[in-house]
Amino acid sequence: MRAPACGRREVMKASIPTNWAALRSSLLAWYDRQARTLAWRVSPADRRAGVRSDPYRVWLSEVMLQQTTVPHATPYFLSFTQRWPTVSDLAAAPDDDLMAAWAGLGYYARARNLLACARAVADQHDGVFPDTEEGLRALPGVGAYTAAAVAAIAFDRPANVVDGNVERVMSRLFAVETPLPDAKPELKALAGELVTDERPGDWAQALMDLGATVCKPKGPLCDLCPVSTWCDALKTGAPETYPRKAKKADRPHRHGVAYVLTRGDTVALVRRPPKGLLGGMLGLPTSEWRATPHDDAEARAAAPVAGAWRDLGAVEHVFTHFSLTLRVFAATTAGNEGASGGEFVWTPREGLGALPSVFLKAARAAERLL
Repeated sequence: MRAPACGRREVMKASIPTNWAALRSSLLAWYDRQARTLAWRVSPADRRAGVRSDPYRVWLSEVMLQQTTVPHATPYFLSFTQRWPTVSDLAAAPDDDLMAAWAGLGYYARARNLLACARAVADQHDGVFPDTEEGLRALPGVGAYTAAAVAAIAFDRPANVVDGNVERVMSRLFAVETPLPDAKPELKALAGELVTDERPGDWAQALMDLGATVCKPKGPLCDLCPVSTWCDALKTGAPETYPRKAKKADRPHRHGVAYVLTRGDTVALVRRPPKGLLGGMLGLPTSEWRATPHDDAEARAAAPVAGAWRDLGAVEHVFTHFSLTLRVFAATTAGNEGASGGEFVWTPREGLGALPSVFLKAARAAERLL
């Protein structure tokens, strides 16, 4: 075991306790007893027996868990690994198949990056993931966090893995007064001071489990915490007030119109541009999304085809960076618009479940009201 590095100590307001080794031992012992059972995880007992984590499963889970909860991501992970059990299988998947399988997880740029990364591993690395942070960072779509997580969990590299759970643990453990997001470099530096060559994969997962199950955002379970002895926020009497947070800026609001054009039991969809929000996905035709609402004449003028469009009201949706009011217009046609090589992809109603959630809301609203 090596002592924590001290090169960045001068930039931190908090400092590592002198008995840091006891803190580590306590948390790892707790993890050995209380580790969550997750579909992509090798248990601590199996790891001690020599079972290695599959880098493909670690990488896939980490990508899916970005901005997504464990309960929501788990069925997607199970479906993906059953359909594409190796990274080479995933690399061979048609773009449309992968995007459809991803529908409902949101943040669709992740799906495009997922496929690009899988193909790079298959084509440039013979289907074997690089085993260092540097090598992983060179893959398309792999950022600092994902590279550190895969390096630590799959390859037992002493990487500093810091997600939102770990930030919360660090902010409380050391009572960091700097508010988020400005505190991120300080919290990452503090977490890095505690990383050693001893069980780095288990250490990373132990910190994440602690934040997810004990050191929760609201109502932390301090009586059950294996590191409460060292927790400066607990000593203040108000651990739940950490991490400190700066006031959030108001989320911008936009307006648009979605068009539900039906022909028998099919609905007209369009392929969105490859870059940008929901890039490359199938969706309903829409007007532009802008800061001001469209009046009735503008909404009808922006329709994809002329027709007797009915205004069915609006649905609301919240993206990460803005919220959206989407008016829903519907019409029927008996024509063959887009039937061969045109702009529409005529999709059976029962196939609409693969749409991104904002369009699924609009389609379901139209189905209820028509």
